[in-house]
Amino acid sequence: MRRILILFLLAAIGTDVRAQRLNPEEYIYPIRQESRLYSANFGELRPGHFHSGVDIKTDGVEGKTLVAVADGYVSRLSVSAGGYGRAIYLTLHNGTTAVYGHLQRFRDDIEQYVRKERYARRSNGVSLWFEPGVWPVKQGDVIGYSGNSGSSGGPHLHFEIRDTPTQRLYNVVREGVIRPADNLPPRILRIHYVEVDTVRGVPIHSSPESYGVVRDADGRYRLTRNEPVGVGRKGYFIVETSDRRNGVYNTFGVWRVTASLDGHTYFEYRMDGFTHDLSRCCDAVSCYALKIGSRNEVIRLAQLAGAPDSFYPVMEERGVVRTAVGDRHRIRIEAEDDCGNRSSLEFSVEGRTESFRACPDTAAVAVFPDRNTVVRADRDAEIRIQKGSLHEPLFVRPERLDTPKSRPGIVVLSPAYRFLERTTPLRNPALVTIRTQVPQALRLRAILAGRTDKGGLYQVGGTYSNGAVTAVTRTTGDLVVVADTLPPTIRPLFTEGADLAGAESLRFRVADNFSGIASWRLTIDGEWVPCDRFPMRGTLVHLFDTPATRRRHTLELTVRDGCGNTARYTGSFIR
Repeated sequence: MRRILILFLLAAIGTDVRAQRLNPEEYIYPIRQESRLYSANFGELRPGHFHSGVDIKTDGVEGKTLVAVADGYVSRLSVSAGGYGRAIYLTLHNGTTAVYGHLQRFRDDIEQYVRKERYARRSNGVSLWFEPGVWPVKQGDVIGYSGNSGSSGGPHLHFEIRDTPTQRLYNVVREGVIRPADNLPPRILRIHYVEVDTVRGVPIHSSPESYGVVRDADGRYRLTRNEPVGVGRKGYFIVETSDRRNGVYNTFGVWRVTASLDGHTYFEYRMDGFTHDLSRCCDAVSCYALKIGSRNEVIRLAQLAGAPDSFYPVMEERGVVRTAVGDRHRIRIEAEDDCGNRSSLEFSVEGRTESFRACPDTAAVAVFPDRNTVVRADRDAEIRIQKGSLHEPLFVRPERLDTPKSRPGIVVLSPAYRFLERTTPLRNPALVTIRTQVPQALRLRAILAGRTDKGGLYQVGGTYSNGAVTAVTRTTGDLVVVADTLPPTIRPLFTEGADLAGAESLRFRVADNFSGIASWRLTIDGEWVPCDRFPMRGTLVHLFDTPATRRRHTLELTVRDGCGNTARYTGSFIR
């Protein structure tokens, strides 16, 4: 009934939940520890997504006790090799959902239930959903233990709070639920200026002109040059910034950036929250071409066509600054972190005499975000871009390029094709098809690969059928058909026949040369047993769940890569 009432109220106000605020007094800290240090904050710009929570340090170790932040129930449990790894979702009675990611293990009764389900399903990964009466929790109840599972680069807890009906993510620091120690203002590291014009409805951006920044005092910055920045008739700025917190060396994203012209604010970006369907819009909020080469926040002080209005409380002329020849103006850029610390940069601009003449390649094809588009490099290669995938209209020039060099185990089967530049992000995946001759023996191993700036190849995916390899992918840049012919490698982290009576687990080191580990299966004495994969560490781990009997056991581990190449290890141990 409560959920129905909430949904009714949301419908009555047009589902705009931005004004709803959390009550920090309803929550306790999610982990029993006193250091309360952090390694990432909410909404950080990452290529492909906004960071959806805060990362809480666990002193470099696993096994910290995690507790329910408020009364509610366990609504979901997830075990996977990537993403959040072991994760627990609590639906709380106050209308929010708390998410805990990268756990080492759940509390004992929950862990036993999950293990039973994995055995029943014979599945290494599971996603289990529950009704309110199955796993109720009270505030402060132990729910699990912190770890390093999934796509985690070190022991920590990933913590989120979501609005339950809409799954909109809250900025838990701005809401006061998490209160870091932080009196350090953001750093402003560099600015860029980009001139812009429009041709046939397509915006043309000049190459960024970059300017160094130095700090005059805490929170106050200036350019390294004294003379005004020369600007064109129409253009916008990009700011590189980062933030720090007390007690750690990690860098963080900023909460808000504003820009003003002669004292009038014309732009504001603010990260108060978002729904998951908007996460990839981070590539429109940032300047993606610069972001992929920087460890800083690279925020475009302008709004692309595909950047949602919800991130911009103030936006005039989409952030474009107009300057006539010889006119001078004063620009002020201010960055603020989620704890209220601010930094500012002020400088003068002057309209220059030379004008930016947008001249797109006459062979280029215009593609637009509001329509489905097919772009062909030649009769053997095409990309189908679905409506809503692009963040702005583009001119593209598809090309057939040279055939990349191969490396051991990789057979290159086609020239490379470039449909979109590597610096073009896609919000939705595109369908790429490349036709080429593939020998019968390699057809089950054929996939698409991407080419790096240095000429190396990396796995993209796809399958062969009817003379072509097709992949659904967001990868842009140079694409080529290859076949991966080498199986994964398996190395047990114990000696053959070892006495493991005192050990907690069986461990293996696994790796693959190209297409990555896709699946694995472990049996002991012919019976399937669960096995966890830790991709960041390159290991597979089976935790023993029966008492030692001091007898010999046989095992078989089968590992398959993304192209179907299979490796097997058979052995024995005593336990």
